[in-house]
Amino acid sequence: MRVALFVTCLADLMKPGVAFAAIRLLEHGGCTVEVPQAQTCCGQPAYNSGDRATAIALARKVLDEFEGFDYVVAPSGSCGGMVRAHYPELFRDDPATLKRIEGLASRTYELTDFLVNVLKLESVPGDFKGTVTYHDSCSGLRELNVKAQPRALLALLPGVTLTEMNEAETCCGFGGTFSLKFGEVSTQLADNKCGHACATGADAIVGGDLGCLLNIEGRLRRRGDLKSQVLHIAEVLAGETEG
Repeated sequence: MRVALFVTCLADLMKPGVAFAAIRLLEHGGCTVEVPQAQTCCGQPAYNSGDRATAIALARKVLDEFEGFDYVVAPSGSCGGMVRAHYPELFRDDPATLKRIEGLASRTYELTDFLVNVLKLESVPGDFKGTVTYHDSCSGLRELNVKAQPRALLALLPGVTLTEMNEAETCCGFGGTFSLKFGEVSTQLADNKCGHACATGADAIVGGDLGCLLNIEGRLRRRGDLKSQVLHIAEVLAGETEG
């Protein structure tokens, strides 16, 4: 099974360890993983800002680079949701390309969804020990129905105790360009999320989207919390939580 990893911009630029952790998990499941070297952005920032021309150009680029693989996997519900939920809409007036795009979308998965529903993993290589609480990112939850999958994978780690926070499904305030356009609202949402997460007493806040996690961690540190860990679920499952 040839699987292409869509690294995502944030993993590439801010936390490449997430991509390496995703590769480890996919290889653990028996996949042959390839990382197309020329990949860039999925086009979501342009799409959300109303720049359809740029979004379409980037979608065509993704199509050309990833179409030949059995599956495309992204450690991000946000990028996965862009491909599966929004790419077809971009090409609704281009039937020939739409057919190819729909094929790509049907083979594109968020990481935990792929590990659970395609690979059907019964074990993971990580050995994390401690209490975690899980933040459900908006795109993964609402566009891809990613909710039970990460929790099922965390349950494979005998040293992990999952303690649910209040309002786990509520936005953290990032929302890509939303946090830039509506800074005060974003800050309040982030404060709310940090408060709910910290109230659980968990050792780590875990999630599946780096945008959310960077936003939450940034707010935690500004609030003076230098202790709470903020981890991508790939890091936890793969046993790569250092650095």
